[in-house]
Amino acid sequence: MVGYDPSSQSKALSPEEAALAGSAAGMVTRALISPLDVIKIRFQLQIEQVSSRHPQGKYWGLWQASRCILTEEGLPAFWKGHVPAQLLSVCYGAVQFASFEFLTELVHHSTPYHSQMAGVHFVCGGLAACAATIACQPLDTLRTRFAAQGEPKVYHSLRHAVSTMYCTEGALAFYRGLSPTMIAVFPYAGLQFFFYNVLKNRLWPQPREGGSTGNLQNLLCGSCAGVVSKTITYPFDLFKKRLQVGGFEEARIHFGQVRTYHGFINCVARIAREEGPRGFFKGLSPSLAKAAFSTGFTFFWYELFCGILSSVKESQRAA
Repeated sequence: MVGYDPSSQSKALSPEEAALAGSAAGMVTRALISPLDVIKIRFQLQIEQVSSRHPQGKYWGLWQASRCILTEEGLPAFWKGHVPAQLLSVCYGAVQFASFEFLTELVHHSTPYHSQMAGVHFVCGGLAACAATIACQPLDTLRTRFAAQGEPKVYHSLRHAVSTMYCTEGALAFYRGLSPTMIAVFPYAGLQFFFYNVLKNRLWPQPREGGSTGNLQNLLCGSCAGVVSKTITYPFDLFKKRLQVGGFEEARIHFGQVRTYHGFINCVARIAREEGPRGFFKGLSPSLAKAAFSTGFTFFWYELFCGILSSVKESQRAA
């Protein structure tokens, strides 16, 4: 069960154990969904319209982009930026789930609200994601830069990227795009936990024993929660990606047109003026596919690892 559950027969996980399960879930999930993430970022950063009916830019469809990247850059290109992405996933998963478990337990003991209420999960999930975002934003910026660059590479290693960005753009470069991220992450993560709670506990209740049926339920409920949440908050993810590659224009020239934005408001206004309302949803198709797999697998693996940790604790206690 995600979040503190006073009715659970097993003892609640400590923040350290929740962090371990969350980081493991993030690590496994990241390895599986990296190709979709790379394609999504390429779509988001393309100024030209992404459309198979009216192809204008380098990429105009999910399968076309996959073939193009594979042909020009090889299979490893789908895991570009995988090292900072893995660091991001491990760090984010640890902070988010440890914070979420702590906050839901705090709410249950300090307020009249039950920890398994959907509304409590929305608020606690949003706050936990904000804490994780602040902690992990530099890694997210590095991941975006690596995924966005083509050939020849501008950054040859993680160390090279960190030193180059710090020397040429300053420390604040690692926090580019933080404003739209913080605006979007609270409702996005909050809605993920909210819909996961609603789907699992109200629309598709299952016995607490778990097993293969319970694992499938976790996967499907998480996937549905991810798709709904991502659709609602998607434009802010696009704004974040556009701002994160500011000062990185030289590596983007051969992909098509490039833009330099001067802050969040300028980014929103220029996209609306130059690309129209559809510009806010570029890359939505791979993003929804990624959200379905990512959120579904995250909850699936988290619940699975939590179950394993609980079983180990029970066996140690029995011994």
